[in-house]
Amino acid sequence: MLINGRFLTRSATGVDRFAQELLRSLALLDPGRAVRVVVPASAELVGQLPRGLSLQRAGAGMGQRWEQASLARMAPDEPLINLCNTGPMFREKQLVVVHDAATLANPQNYGWAFRSWYRLMLGAIARRTRVLTSVSSFSANELTRFLGARARGVEVVSEGGEHILREPADLSVIDKFKLSGRRFVLALGSSSPNKNLAAIVKAMHLLEDPDLLLVAAGGGNNRIFAEARVSDPRLISTGYVTDAQIRALFEHASCFVFPSFYEGFGLPPLEAMNCGCPVVVSDRASLPEVCGTAALYCDPTDPATIAAQLRKVLGSDAAREELRAAGRERATHFSWDRAARQFNDIVQANFR
Repeated sequence: MLINGRFLTRSATGVDRFAQELLRSLALLDPGRAVRVVVPASAELVGQLPRGLSLQRAGAGMGQRWEQASLARMAPDEPLINLCNTGPMFREKQLVVVHDAATLANPQNYGWAFRSWYRLMLGAIARRTRVLTSVSSFSANELTRFLGARARGVEVVSEGGEHILREPADLSVIDKFKLSGRRFVLALGSSSPNKNLAAIVKAMHLLEDPDLLLVAAGGGNNRIFAEARVSDPRLISTGYVTDAQIRALFEHASCFVFPSFYEGFGLPPLEAMNCGCPVVVSDRASLPEVCGTAALYCDPTDPATIAAQLRKVLGSDAAREELRAAGRERATHFSWDRAARQFNDIVQANFR
């Protein structure tokens, strides 16, 4: 089996996390399977190859050029596995995991060239590839809505969140930002409008608690964040954090708030649940499917509903404990081992 290893040649994103963790669990599930991860011949590896897998360097070019030309022609008799949204447009004997239909559902969030390319590529993949897979029923339905029904349908492989517990919590981030003994709400410090940081800042203004902090983890300096910092001095930007540091933040936060407009799966809330952090999330897209009854839900377009749910969590020790327990229980329904078994069943059924 041939794995498209392009995700190893770039800085990791959420979809790259899926590839890394799924391959790690697949290697443990079937250590004797012959699996080759292929990358461009001249590529420098940024990500780490999961143990038990072999690396092959082959083909000219980089990025989409390599994927659509060199990779498309490699080992035509072997199934090609693409785990990160893209793959050769004209190859039939392959599996492509498309994590969401965001470029089709929310084209205004992307540049014209990017969204035009994705529409062309995803349309071709949907028509030709043998197996199209996504990470939630919501995303599978979205792909069908925008790309049309397929005779084989769209398979679903869920994700896991237990990787966040692999490393002990790194408390240096708590010390660095003087968070010990302070109450804070945790959010993602993303510049993407989809993550809706601006609405969280507005919700903070509605909470009459001058000592409550808002900590935004990850991301970097950006216009939205700069404006938010000026308008609310309680906002702390951590910048990049490791898994061990975000675990420490989850474990010390009063709650995690994630009012995203559109998610194919929504991994951060599941990571928070694994760490016993109460969760407030958007009532949109895949988030109700993933979080079930273990989270409080808000309207991402209305900061007042975000503030109202934060008040429920922050104002009651019992509510926080109930959400912690419910989140930990909900998290047991999702694991990378389960995802690997789902994925293995799909591969076995379609590439015998």
